[in-house]
This record gives sequence, C-alpha cells and structure tokens, in this order.
Amino acid sequence: MEVKINNSTLKLIQGDITKQSTEAIVNAANTTLLGGGGVDGAIHRAGGPAILEECSKIGGCPTGEAVITTAGKMKAKYVIHTVGPIWGGGKRGEDNLLTSCYKRSLEVAEENKVKSISFPSISTGVYRFPVERASLIALKTVISYLKGDTNIQEVVFVLFDSNTENAYKRSLTTV
Repeated sequence: MEVKINNSTLKLIQGDITKQSTEAIVNAANTTLLGGGGVDGAIHRAGGPAILEECSKIGGCPTGEAVITTAGKMKAKYVIHTVGPIWGGGKRGEDNLLTSCYKRSLEVAEENKVKSISFPSISTGVYRFPVERASLIALKTVISYLKGDTNIQEVVFVLFDSNTENAYKRSLTTV
C-alpha cells in the first residue's frame, strides 16, 4: 500500500527491515543500545560489529529519543536507533513516548540529510504495545511530519507479519 503526502511517499510493506535499501532504517532498540531480541537483534546481526562499536561509544539512549550510527554491512547507510516504551496499560505516558520515537527518528534523519527511511512497528513486539493503537500513533506522527517542511521523500513501514501489516493498513484508512 502506498500514498502520497505532499512531495513524499508513504509505503506499507511486509518484509525484513535489514534488507531495505532506504538510506536509513530504524531500530527498535533498548536503552543500552547493545543489541537484544527481535528487530534489534536482527539489525545488529545483519550489520555486523560496526554498529555495536558505535553504539558502545554513544553509551545509551533514553526512551522516546533517537541516535544514529552506521548500518555496517546492510544496504542502508544508517541505522537510527530509537527506544520505544514498554506497554504498562497506557497510564505511564506510553502514547507520548511512542510519538516521540517516530518524531525524533525523523528529525535525526533530517539532520543527517536522509531522504528515505524505513521503520519497523516500534514497541509492538516484546514491549507489548497494542499494535492497533501503535499503528495509529505511528501513522499520525509520520503523516503530520511529512505534511510539514521536510526533505524526506520516502517513508516505508516494514512490517514483520501479516497481522501487523493489516493493522497498519486499517489505521491508514482512518488517519
């Protein structure tokens, strides 16, 4: 699924984010930036030790923030690491923190002159953020950003499975 927003294109696909050829891919990292499970582990494995080396120098990242490193051996040039919130029932500012993840990732991309970026569904795996709610937040945040003054030409949501992809498709029709 693909839509135009101003001069940008927003795409929803099912696939493996480590194989994307956008300039930057976003990693759903943990606060240590030292790798983990899910998409974080897959990105560290695919990119090789250069990513971990740069992450070690950065020294961590707070929830809702984003930092940038090399993409190592992957097709992408950069990895933007963002730390999503752990779902705690929605009473601990999770929505605002997730919004910040997407916004800060786009801002870091812009600061580094990135024209194309791929996102996973942040926090919907082991952090248990409900995918329907997360997809609405992700799409509203990205669409709002693309409606502003930006040089980002392409945003791709690379969704791991058909359930997640379908949730994003449903949400895209309502935002």
